[in-house]
Amino acid sequence: MSTRSTSAPAIEAEHLVKRFGDFTAVDDISFTVPTGTVLGLLGPNGSGKTTTIRMMTTLSPPTSGTARVAGHDVVSEPALVRKKMGLTAQSATVDELLTGRENLRLVGDLYGLPKKAVKARADELLEKFSLTEAATRVAKSYSGGMRRRLDLAASLVAAPPVLFLDEPTTGLDPRSRNELWDVLRGLVRDGTTLLLTTQYLDEADQLADRVIVIDHGRVIAEGTPLQLKDRSGVASLVITVSRPEDVDEAARVLTTRIADFHVDRDARRLTAPSEGVSALAGIAAAFTEAGIELDDIGLQRPSLDDVFLSLTGRKAEDPRLESGGDDTARSDTARSETAGLGTTEEEYRV
Repeated sequence: MSTRSTSAPAIEAEHLVKRFGDFTAVDDISFTVPTGTVLGLLGPNGSGKTTTIRMMTTLSPPTSGTARVAGHDVVSEPALVRKKMGLTAQSATVDELLTGRENLRLVGDLYGLPKKAVKARADELLEKFSLTEAATRVAKSYSGGMRRRLDLAASLVAAPPVLFLDEPTTGLDPRSRNELWDVLRGLVRDGTTLLLTTQYLDEADQLADRVIVIDHGRVIAEGTPLQLKDRSGVASLVITVSRPEDVDEAARVLTTRIADFHVDRDARRLTAPSEGVSALAGIAAAFTEAGIELDDIGLQRPSLDDVFLSLTGRKAEDPRLESGGDDTARSDTARSETAGLGTTEEEYRV
């Protein structure tokens, strides 16, 4: 999360609506993102996250409503918006037949940057994203994490003050995700404003200053991660039994004190709603009296997973390309989209 911001918003959306025929993909969404902060758009597949990103980045005009990036209107001033923003799309947009360095230089050429500046910027980004040693290798030889870092580097060639990231860690292993998170934190420290979509609830928790939860195209909750957690209700009592053979007996003991709880035998864990710490001592004493050893007993704050479940009535799924309500499939574009240039080099040239 960022530690600083200014009062001037870098991104603004007011009553955005997007319809495809008689289907409303985005329904009256409004938000602002102060400069130097991170906004997370959280929602399930087809909730409208990608469609919102596409409207904000001039790739799909809103049916109604207004949006501004760095003070410029996305409909009436699209060229100015593209000069101020970068976009990392859901799927990799690097050219797999080019080297890492060639990919970055190509993006700089598409922006019309001076050749000398392009070379220097490409080398700077390769070093920043730990890709210098792989700079002369073709991108198809890169791992998933390396390719994603190259994607992100490509969106930063023109040093945009605003960056949009659509499911930035989709398909990455935990180590690669953590590495990319560190890169994004560094960008925010340097003053970049981020708007990211995600289904990884821990990602929103780790990175976002504020979170907007979207479901069926509408905002159903917003606030800081802590505020959203507080809204989800009481904490959970979590008990971890030491020996697997004691789990059933522990459940029997717990039924004498709590009517509703969940048992995870594989994890040797019992989880129940709790109103506070007052019941802990009595429950712990009951287990001791029954001769049941515990690895742990305590209260666990609600997670963003709990928030999502309480708001939508279902758990978030693993990230996939959005379908149904979102129009991702209509616009899976090439590297010019990653650079924030649009769906075709000619139509959206900066």
